[in-house]
Amino acid sequence: MKKSTISIDVMLDANQVPEQINWQATDSTAEMMQRAKAMCIAFWDGADQTAMRIDLWTKDMMVDEMGDFFYQMMMTMADTFKRATQKEELSVEMKTFAKQFHKKFREEMIKDQNQ
Repeated sequence: MKKSTISIDVMLDANQVPEQINWQATDSTAEMMQRAKAMCIAFWDGADQTAMRIDLWTKDMMVDEMGDFFYQMMMTMADTFKRATQKEELSVEMKTFAKQFHKKFREEMIKDQNQ
């Protein structure tokens, strides 16, 4: 059995707020740690039937970036759901919601900028 490792380093400030997130995967073509402004990791606990999550973002993650990040996560989650379940109609519904979410988010960002 092959082993693959993902390493994540989180640098925190004095108040335990993430300042920097770096990650590296053994199967990646990148030789150096990669930098990220945010991360969301979910694990499924089959025994308890619950999702366990780690959601972190750095101080320099902008609100507009967070909206784009969530939009892209929802779109890729829909793709993953379709591959795992073959439920194309539900995947399309997820993507439709993601597109509506992103559109509303963008509209709010423009509204906030004009105030």
